[in-house]
Amino acid sequence: MGCMAKLLALVLLSPAASAADIWELPPIRYSETAPSASFEALLAGVDFAGVGQVEKVKRVLRALSIPEESQILVFSKTSKQNDLISPWTPRALYFSENAYAGYVPGGMIEVAVHDPVLGVVFYLLDLGNPERQRVVRRETADCLSCHGTARTEEVPGLLVRSVFPDADGRPLLSLGSSVVDASTPLASRWGGYYVTGRSSLPHLGNRVFREDEGLPGAAVITLTDVSGKINASRYPRPTSDVVALMLLEHQCDLQNRMTAAAMRYRRVYWLGKLLAKDSDPDKETAGRLADEDAKKIVDRMLFRNEAAIGDGVEGDEAFQNTFTHRFPKTAGGDSLADFHLGSRLFKNRCSYMIYSKAFAQLPERIKSATLKRLRAVLDGAEAQDEFDYLKEPERKRITAILKETLPAFAN
Repeated sequence: MGCMAKLLALVLLSPAASAADIWELPPIRYSETAPSASFEALLAGVDFAGVGQVEKVKRVLRALSIPEESQILVFSKTSKQNDLISPWTPRALYFSENAYAGYVPGGMIEVAVHDPVLGVVFYLLDLGNPERQRVVRRETADCLSCHGTARTEEVPGLLVRSVFPDADGRPLLSLGSSVVDASTPLASRWGGYYVTGRSSLPHLGNRVFREDEGLPGAAVITLTDVSGKINASRYPRPTSDVVALMLLEHQCDLQNRMTAAAMRYRRVYWLGKLLAKDSDPDKETAGRLADEDAKKIVDRMLFRNEAAIGDGVEGDEAFQNTFTHRFPKTAGGDSLADFHLGSRLFKNRCSYMIYSKAFAQLPERIKSATLKRLRAVLDGAEAQDEFDYLKEPERKRITAILKETLPAFAN
C-alpha cells in the first residue's frame, strides 16, 4: 500500500469519520444539499382539485412514471404511518426502475426518487388538507431511522422486510424478521404482505400470527385478489402481485448497492484530492473501491445466488405487460425484461436495472468497472465457477441484447 493510500485509510478509520454517516460528510452532505430535480417540480403540472384520494394517487404515479399495476399491499405496521396500517387498511407500494411510492388510505403519500448525487431522496406528500392542493416536504431524518442503516448498505436506501404480524398488523419481533432480497428463500418471504397470484413454494404471506403458537412454518395460501380481505375500492387496484413483489425485492437490493458504491467512491475520491490535489485517486484507494463494488453490483445484476422458486410463480398479466413495455427490445424481439417465471424470474438473467438512472448516473469509474466485469463474465473470461448457472446460450443472448440496447456496453 502506498503512502497516500495509508494516509487515506487512517482518515477513513478515524473516530471522527466513523461518528458521522457517510452521506452527511463532504462532498455529499445529504441533508444540506438540494436534489437536482425535486419532487415538487415533478408535481408542478398535476391538478388535484375536485378528485378523490385514489385518483390523486393515480395522478402522482403518472407524474413519477410509476405503473399502478405494480401495486403491492403490506399490512404489517412497519412504516411511518403505522397508526393507519392494519390487515384491513394495508399500505400500498408502487415502483418503477427510478422511483417508489407508498400510500395508506387517509394518510400521506410517501415518495422516494433517485438523485444522481444524493442517491435515494425521500418526500412526504399530504393530500388531506382540503384548503390546499398539496403540501410536500423532503424527509432527511425520520425516514432514515429505518432507511439509512446497515439494512440499506449504510446509505439512504430502500428496505423490504418480512415479519410475523399479529391480527392488528403489529410485528411479533420475538419471532424474528428478515430483510429480503433475491437470495432469500421463499419460505422466509412476504410476512406482513398480501400476495395475489400463485407461488409453487410456501411462504409467509396472506397470514397473521400469534406469539403463543411459536415460530410458524411457511404455507401456500393463494389469493386471486384482495377483495375478500379489504375494501379494494380505496386502492387503484385489487391486487398485490407476487411477481411485482419479487421484482421489488431484487431491485431495492441492487439500487442500495449502487447507491453505496457511488457514495463511498465520491467520499474517498474527494478525500484523496484533499490530501494531495495533484494525485489521481482512481489509481489508489478510490479505484480499488470502485473495482470491489463493481463485482458486488455484477453479482446482483446477474442474479447470482437467486433463491429457488420451485415450479415457478404466476402473477398479474397486466403488470407483466406494463413492465416489459418499459424496456428496450432488440430487432429480434429479445429483452432483459422477458419473464421466465418457471425455475427463475427472467429468461435472460441480467437485470433491467442496467437501464435505470441509478446505473446510468453512477460515477464513471464505477460504471466502467461494472461494464468491464460484466463483459468478462458474459464472455466466459472471468469467474466461470461463480456464474456457472449462466450457460453459454443465455450468456450469448444477454450479450447480444446489451450490445443492441445499451450503447455503453458496446463501447
